[in-house]
Amino acid sequence: MKMLIGGQQADAQSGKTFDNINPYTNQVIESVADGAHEDFEKAGVLAKKAQPAWEALDFFKKAEIFDKFVGLVKENIEAISRTMCAEGGKAISECRGEVECLCVVFDAYKEAARHFYGHTVPLNAEERTVGDLIFTLREAIGVIATVTPFNFPVELYAHKVAPALISGNAVIIKPASDTPKSAYLLTELLHKAGVPVDVAQFVTGSGKVFGSWLSTTKKVDAVSFTGSTPVGMELMRGGANNLQRVFLELGGNDPFVVFSDADLDLAVAEAAGGRCWNSGQTCCANKRFLVENSIKEEFTRRLVEKLKTVTMGDPSNESVMMGPLVSEKAAIQVEDQVAHTIRQGARCILGGKREGAFFPPTVLTEVTPDMDIAKDLEVFAAVFPIIGFDEFEQAVAISNQTCYGLASGVITNDYRKALRYAKAVKAGTCVIGGSGNYRSVHQPFGGYKHSGIGREGTGQTLLEMTQEKSIVIKKIF
Repeated sequence: MKMLIGGQQADAQSGKTFDNINPYTNQVIESVADGAHEDFEKAGVLAKKAQPAWEALDFFKKAEIFDKFVGLVKENIEAISRTMCAEGGKAISECRGEVECLCVVFDAYKEAARHFYGHTVPLNAEERTVGDLIFTLREAIGVIATVTPFNFPVELYAHKVAPALISGNAVIIKPASDTPKSAYLLTELLHKAGVPVDVAQFVTGSGKVFGSWLSTTKKVDAVSFTGSTPVGMELMRGGANNLQRVFLELGGNDPFVVFSDADLDLAVAEAAGGRCWNSGQTCCANKRFLVENSIKEEFTRRLVEKLKTVTMGDPSNESVMMGPLVSEKAAIQVEDQVAHTIRQGARCILGGKREGAFFPPTVLTEVTPDMDIAKDLEVFAAVFPIIGFDEFEQAVAISNQTCYGLASGVITNDYRKALRYAKAVKAGTCVIGGSGNYRSVHQPFGGYKHSGIGREGTGQTLLEMTQEKSIVIKKIF
């Protein structure tokens, strides 16, 4: 698979490639161009030159291009879904749902941008401005590098590329090396729909090398990144060199709190469904399960029974609920994390051992608040550490003892208690009555602390991906 630079299929100038591997079969899908600084800079030069004309294009014409793109995606939903399933190991039903979500996101940003207004400063707001008219416009930043992770290669493509383009920016699209093909197909459809080829550049290669280039280039004005916290910190440091705007959606070790008055059937269903989605590889999935001690044993028993019904196997099989993790390397890391937690005193009562790239639903009991998994150890698989508590304040304290603050969930029949918890938890989202594994295109999605900077959502991203200009007409009145 080649890059798309200036609308041309391009090998890396070095000739280097890397393999895109199917984690279920462990077979190579294809070789992918391994781009470097010189490739990325070429894309940046072309994007920088093309951006002003794209920004100047009438909004209704951009909207027509978005409509055509969404139509093309819907025509190709099965091919895109099958590609995502093969390269990432995601269950095929989830893949289709993700492509449908992309269509919703592009439509939502198109409509939000249609009503993205400037404002007028009140006339005669101060003595020295009497008779002056002051109003504002929103203008594009310029060139935005969008860096997406492996776990949602299509949905997060939409959350970054759609607002960037509709607000007049050019984009340099850099997908995760584990899942580049689905993003390639989408970029081809963008071009087919009418986005100028220089406005949407597509590059592949090492994330570390791409980050290094971002820290030196003058062709990129902003970076939108979803991924790990350490990489996000590196991008912040690199962005300072040229005062790039850097938007970060990072990791989480999200709490899910079950109080003694909870509907246990609901609690178990939400815990299992939210954690097993995408085989547990979701930033906002609840990863620490705080259960009031008086019901902890019963909750755990029901959870284990529920998880025993989860089907694993070929992700292209319609009946399979969980496919493999994105790679065998990822499964090895999770197995090591579980073993580390057991060494710290936890007991594994379900799962715990990988098979190739597969990691089954795993339940850990006797987990205490001082263990790493109860604090800052983020596990990217369907692992359920059960942590007991007795008092409301204790649940809040355990929830907030992590360096992260992305999402949270709480189950209780006392909505006053739920709202108290939602106010007390240090997280960007709290879902009452459900799993924190929740996202709407219209909510301000993002995290506190080390979970990121900025928010993604129709009410926020258009502001972040544009800049405000004041225009003054002197003595007009």
